[in-house]
Amino acid sequence: MRAVMLNSVPATPALADLPVPRPEAGEVLVKVAASSVNGFDLAVAAGYLQQMMDHRFPLVVGKDFAGTVEALGEGVEGFIVGQPVFGVVMKPFLGPGSMAEYVTVSAGYGIAPLPEGLSLAEAGALGLAGTAAVDSLDAVAPAEGETVLVSGATGGVGALAVQLAAARGVRVIATARPGVEADFVTGLTGAKVELVDHGGDVPAQVRALAPAGVDAVLHLAGDGAELAGLLREGGRIASTLGLTQDAVQGAGVTVHTVMADPNPRTLTELAARAAAGALRVPVTATYPLERAPEAFAAFGAGTLGKIAVACS
Repeated sequence: MRAVMLNSVPATPALADLPVPRPEAGEVLVKVAASSVNGFDLAVAAGYLQQMMDHRFPLVVGKDFAGTVEALGEGVEGFIVGQPVFGVVMKPFLGPGSMAEYVTVSAGYGIAPLPEGLSLAEAGALGLAGTAAVDSLDAVAPAEGETVLVSGATGGVGALAVQLAAARGVRVIATARPGVEADFVTGLTGAKVELVDHGGDVPAQVRALAPAGVDAVLHLAGDGAELAGLLREGGRIASTLGLTQDAVQGAGVTVHTVMADPNPRTLTELAARAAAGALRVPVTATYPLERAPEAFAAFGAGTLGKIAVACS
């Protein structure tokens, strides 16, 4: 099979031919139709995770997948060959990634059926970013009418979080530069979104909109400690970038460090929303598998939304 892989890190991912993996007991072999680039993938290629996770080379990059079940490992129930599925590769080591023509994944975690109305291309960009957005919102648990600042609204997680927050009936303030970025964010949802220019004085702009402070912050980009300073007393901040309580000690706020949990329930709920048209998967560019290195470069340059990779 064709796969985008690394023989060492740090390195630039490259296309190669590798054997098709076989599903072990409890695993599903998926013929991958679509994947997408995430910040996690760039971190792996840059070698940032060497001390955190076991790396098994050749290492196929990619977390998100959407495709059809090709084969079932011993003891697998609940899936059938030919069934459309999507999800996130969640193994305790790095090696079998999804940016390939085939991938093996656990049948019990990180995978869910694909509903009618949601394309494989969209589903291949939904899993990791979608669960990170849901988990970030759940961590700060905004009540209807509260104000939430989404810092990093133009990225994949942020673009989904803006929509999910608006659907909860909260007031959303989002970061976006005037022009293309602003048009992208305001076009995500019919709900009202107030924008601040992340290229300017973000604290001053936010305080002008929320003089008493915002109730919650989703820290997906920017200076977490600075953003925490925009919270009212007792406010909450969820960070996917490793912000900890120690970094904002004495600020009177609660910090939630978020790691995406792509359990089947969350994946199923996200897919149902997207299939019903209540959640737009913000794919702004799609690259064929052989041009995946270009997709990585585009992601690193700050392309809006999600960058998809067509694997077959």
